[in-house]
Amino acid sequence: MKKNEQKTYEVTKPAAEWEAQLDPQSYHVLREKGTERAFSGQYYLNKDSGIYECKACGNEIFHSSKKYDSGCGWPSFTEPVRPEAIDVHMDYSHFMVREEILCGKCGGHLGHRFPDGPKDQGGIRYCINSLSMDFKKG
Repeated sequence: MKKNEQKTYEVTKPAAEWEAQLDPQSYHVLREKGTERAFSGQYYLNKDSGIYECKACGNEIFHSSKKYDSGCGWPSFTEPVRPEAIDVHMDYSHFMVREEILCGKCGGHLGHRFPDGPKDQGGIRYCINSLSMDFKKG
């Protein structure tokens, strides 16, 4: 999907249904574009092998083999499991210009993308909130 292109997501629900499904912190991140404090997320230091999924809809978004320690305080990845797993939108909030990362299936806010990742792996860093994900070992 092109940046800022409008999309109808496969999984859509009224806010009340998302609130009933998600814990308050995850709802704030996924549906209200919040963020967790740096170094506080449950997956920041996770080194297990497996798949990270969107906590709202179960969409596979990142594989552990693409996770690395960027030192930023949030789980960081070099690429999604497949390009359509995520959507990219420009984010002009908080007096910054950033690329917001959304789940490609439900549109939930996952985090942001930056051009300061490992140069030998494409140079992109996907900075993702632990609260927006579930992890499946395997």
